[in-house]
Amino acid sequence: MTQRTPVESNIPVLTDVIRAATSDGRELETLLAEIQTKLASRTFKLADDLLRSAFAEMEATLFEQISSKLRRQLPELIDCTLREHLDTSASLENRREQGL
Repeated sequence: MTQRTPVESNIPVLTDVIRAATSDGRELETLLAEIQTKLASRTFKLADDLLRSAFAEMEATLFEQISSKLRRQLPELIDCTLREHLDTSASLENRREQGL
């Protein structure tokens, strides 16, 4: 085996340069994959938070609208139903009294 002189040991070997460049490429790919994962995760979390907030606001609005309509319409509905029932009952009693 030949021994290298100090001058020769400072000269880079082509395979060493190629291996170094390849590992830098792998590191870049790994870094890009990590960044992509973080961005996707944070984006999905933001979208989820915004959607949950929007649904909560819509739910509260719908609840108020429905409650308001019920407050307005239920008394009339109850009144009409009671009157119909009582009128029907009164009509039946009148018929019975008249012998029909």
